[in-house]
Amino acid sequence: MKVGFMGGTFDPIHYGHLLAAESAREACGLDEVWFVPAGHPPLKENGPEADGESRLEMVYRAIDFQPHFRAMDLELEREGTSYTIDTIKALHELYPGRTFSIIIGTDRVNDLPQWHEIEALAGMVSFIGVTRAGETFRPEQLPKYITDKLTLVDMPLLDISSTIIKERIAAGRSIRFLLPEKVHSFIRRNGLYEPE
Repeated sequence: MKVGFMGGTFDPIHYGHLLAAESAREACGLDEVWFVPAGHPPLKENGPEADGESRLEMVYRAIDFQPHFRAMDLELEREGTSYTIDTIKALHELYPGRTFSIIIGTDRVNDLPQWHEIEALAGMVSFIGVTRAGETFRPEQLPKYITDKLTLVDMPLLDISSTIIKERIAAGRSIRFLLPEKVHSFIRRNGLYEPE
């Protein structure tokens, strides 16, 4: 079984994440895409604003009734920094026989050389770089062990980010139609991302 691994804070998850996952699934013939909210991501200066339980719940609500999408709490259950290589090792042990491809935006592909134990990780997975609006991708600056395992996938331009959603909430503006209605309802009901 070919599985796409989609990590990130999902703070909150939105249509851009879902469209990237579906674009990668379709283009690369993935059987499933697994969404794995990060506990403590190493390359983000500030941690997630919403707690892990809320972020996982939003992922569940966003992918509800999508037969090819699953949510996993692996990183939220683990203490310390969420290194992707540790998660991939755990997934290989828990689900032998599956091949994993890490789905990331092309903005994050440029950061791959900074990832923890990236050479070892590249030996265990492939990478699917999803192009998004306004991003610059520089494959010539990446080492060969990454480009040899990298597939680029286009997705329709959809300029939505978790940051934009949180800024709109802080400004008292609508976030409807930027993310699934069940996620929108959860955010509103729980007062997430509202200024204190």
